[in-house]
Amino acid sequence: MAGVSKFTKKIYFVRHGESIGNVGALRGTITDSLTEKGREQAAFMAKRAQKLPIEAIIASTMTRAQETGQIISESIGISLESSSLFTEALPASEIMGKARDSEKNIQFIKMYFENFGKPGWRHSDEENFEDLKVRAGKALKFLEEREEQNIMVVTHGFFMRVLIARAVFGENLTARECQQFTRTFHMENTGLSVLVYDEQEDAPWPWWLWIWNDHAHLG
Repeated sequence: MAGVSKFTKKIYFVRHGESIGNVGALRGTITDSLTEKGREQAAFMAKRAQKLPIEAIIASTMTRAQETGQIISESIGISLESSSLFTEALPASEIMGKARDSEKNIQFIKMYFENFGKPGWRHSDEENFEDLKVRAGKALKFLEEREEQNIMVVTHGFFMRVLIARAVFGENLTARECQQFTRTFHMENTGLSVLVYDEQEDAPWPWWLWIWNDHAHLG
C-alpha cells in the first residue's frame, strides 16, 4: 500500500466531548455545554493531541466545541481559533431545545430525511442538503488554503459526516450518497478522524480518508 506523500497535509477532525444535548431529553441547542464526562473525554483527547504534530487548532463556534477545543488548546499550547464553517447542521429553530419525543420534533425529523434529496426543499429555517454541501465545500477550501500541514478541527457528528462525504465524493456528491454516509458512518464523542489532502496539482483525487472514528484514548 502506498504511503502518505510528502506533499500532503493532514486534518485531524475531533468530534466534541459529550454534551448536555447528547444525553438529555431535549434536542440540543447552540449553547449546550459539555457534561462532566464530556470534559473528561476532552482531557483524554488533549493528552493524545500532545503526541500529534498539530500546528493549528480550530473549533466550531458552538459552546460544546469551544469547550472541547479550549481543553485541547491549553494542553498542547496552541491558541484556539474559531470558525462557523464547522458548526453542527442547524435544525429548524422551532425544535431546538424541545423534547426529542415531542410530536413536532418527530414530524420534523421524518419530513427532513424524507425530503433530503429534493432540490430546494426546506421545512422552515433549517440547513438543507444543498446548504450543507455548499458549507462543506467552503470548509474544505478553507483548510486547503491554510499554510499549516497539520491542523486539528473540533466539530460535530452530523456535519463532520457531511464534510467527509463531500471530500470523498467531491463536487458531485448526491443527497443519496450523503444520506447513506451519515446513516452508516457512526462516531464516538471525541472520536478522531483524519483526512489527508494531496497538494500536488496533478493529484487525481485530492482528499482521502486516512483514519475514521479512532477513540482508543477512551479505553
